[in-house]
Formats: sequence, C-alpha cells, structure tokens
Amino acid sequence: MKALSLKRLTKHYGDKVQALNGIDLEVEEGEFFGLLGPNGAGKSTAIGIISSLVTKTSGTAQVFGYDIDQEPWQAKSLLGLVPQEFNFNNFETVEQIVLNQAGYYGIPRKEARQRAERHLKALDLWNKRHAISRTLSGGMKRRLMIARALIHDPKLLILDEPTAGVDIELRRSLWQFLRTINEQGTTIILTTHYLEEAETLCKNIAIIDQGRIIEHTDVKTLLKKLNTQSFILDVNGELEHLRIPKGYKVQRLDAGTLEAEITAQQNLTALFAELADQGIEVISMKNKANRLEELFLHMLHKANQETPAPGHNQASLK
Repeated sequence: MKALSLKRLTKHYGDKVQALNGIDLEVEEGEFFGLLGPNGAGKSTAIGIISSLVTKTSGTAQVFGYDIDQEPWQAKSLLGLVPQEFNFNNFETVEQIVLNQAGYYGIPRKEARQRAERHLKALDLWNKRHAISRTLSGGMKRRLMIARALIHDPKLLILDEPTAGVDIELRRSLWQFLRTINEQGTTIILTTHYLEEAETLCKNIAIIDQGRIIEHTDVKTLLKKLNTQSFILDVNGELEHLRIPKGYKVQRLDAGTLEAEITAQQNLTALFAELADQGIEVISMKNKANRLEELFLHMLHKANQETPAPGHNQASLK
C-alpha cells in the first residue's frame, strides 16, 4: 500500500512564483524515504500541503489512501509531523506538551500518560518530563518534537531537517532511534541537507529542485550514475619523486597524503599496485566527499542548465 501518493501537485504564489510544479511522488508503506533538495526547492511546501498547513493550488495528496481534502481527519490521524522550527509552548513542561498533543487526537488521559512515558524514555527525556521546555538544550527540544509527533502512534512520520543544528553524537543517536521505529513498521519521510544522512538511512530518495522532481530512485542505483569519485589516501613511502600512473589524476597533498580521482572505468586496486611498484604503500583511504553529495550537486547543476529562462514562469520559494 502507498503510505503517500502525490499526483500533479502544484502550488503557485501569484502569477509568477511556482513553489511546486506538478510533482508526482509515491512512497511505499514501511519505507525510509529521503526527500532532498536545496533551500527553496519546494520540500517544505510539499510537507505543508501534506499536513494541511499549506493550501495547494491543484493536484491530489493521499495518506494511506485517504485524500487530505475529502478525508482530512483520517489522513491526519495517520500522520506525524516534526517541523524544522520549534513550535511548542515554551512555558509548558515536557510532559504537558506531549499529553496536550494526545488530547487533540482524543486519546484517553491514562493511555496518553503511558504513551508519553514510553516515547520520552525512548528519546532519553523521561528524567526531564517536569522541566519547563524553554530550559531544554537544542538537542532535547528536537527530541521533544519527535516525541510529540509520535504520541498518537502515526503510521507515517515526516521529519523536516530533524538533525539541523545538533551535535554529531546526538545526530547518530537520532539515526538509531529512527531506524528502530522504521523497523517496527513506521514509514518515515526525511528531508535533510546532510546527504550522509540520506545515504545512511534511506533506501529510496527523490531530489526536488525548483518545484520539480528531477530524480526518484533508490540510493544504490543513483550512486551508479556517479562517474568519478575522489579519495584521500594516507601512504607510507617517498612522494618527492612520485610518478603519476598513466590515466590517473593524482596529486600530493603533503608528505604522507595523496588525493586520487577515480573514474567509473578505473579501479583502486590497479592504482594501489602501481604505487606499490614505486615503493609507496597505501595505509588507509576515505572519500574526499560524501558520494551522494557529489552526485546531488552534479544533478542540480545539470537540472539548472536545462531549466527554462525566467520568462517561462519557473521560480522557487523557500
């Protein structure tokens, strides 16, 4: 079953600005799906329409088969939203915020307290349940937003930049939490600027730019389109008189580090062998940049080259 189905979805602001330009998108039940795009691409507009916070111009949107216009209550009851901005009452306690959210869905108070305890413990906030929310750290506030969105046990959870502004340790812990609830059956749609996040968590992704879906595929297939990759090599050996192997782009960064650009037709093993012939041993290597990020930037550049001139009514909105 489709957890989310968008068909010919458009959003216009006035006569000139098209925030969404007839996008089609389907997300299967149980997926961990990534929606990627630069600022102003239309990601937040699409999320706003799905969650009934933004009025669409035309097209349809369904959540588990329920149309957001014709069956809004059924659609909303299956949807949990974690927006990018903190939007809870700063003067309520952590527990009050989560319990009040449960009330909007008609959840009995006793059951709501049980759910609140479960989610707050899972997100390491139980010991802060009596704390006033404005006293929380940024990371705790982010986790509170997730707990609030989960209180009615939605089948579809949408997170808009959930790890923006949090430290690396918290980001990793949130990744693990999201993996766990996805494995338990919750469909997740994630928008993110951290492309490492999408490559790590998501099986399928869509890339949106200037209100259009320019790619919709699985991550593995998408990465196959990457023609070149850049690697940083830590080496042992004398680099002073390094002979660049024929056909490869290799440059010395310092006395013990090389940067190599490898095409899809080349392989690292052959390069390592040629370096070994010169007495240079590769100790370790890493990607210079996240692979998905390299491809993402390439695709956006290509899409922008193909975009009609401004007179053709193409514009973007943050």
